[in-house]
Amino acid sequence: QVRLVESGGGLVQPGGSLRLSCAASGSIFSINIMAWYRQAPGKERELVASLTNIGRTDYADSVKGRFTISRDNAKNTVYLQMNSLKPEDTAAYYCAAHRSWGIQPYWGQGTQVTVSS
Repeated sequence: QVRLVESGGGLVQPGGSLRLSCAASGSIFSINIMAWYRQAPGKERELVASLTNIGRTDYADSVKGRFTISRDNAKNTVYLQMNSLKPEDTAAYYCAAHRSWGIQPYWGQGTQVTVSS
């Protein structure tokens, strides 16, 4: 079992920045991919960014060049640095820990990001 705890969400003006954190604990040795998803009201959950154990990163087209996923292995924590935020980035953001793609991941509880003036 893997436990994920997100933090760092909040209200920010358009053009601003936020950094989300996801602290992992438990059987993290089984995890090969860490990812951030988001879900806006009335929309499906979408994959925003992922980071594999060998350091490969992938991003949704809508966030490329603005968001960066990274990790601190010593702290078992994954981050999502979000810059140049837009109102359309408003959503609940979820951290996920995958053993592999295609297997249901472990989920965090989510953190709300609201981009508004």
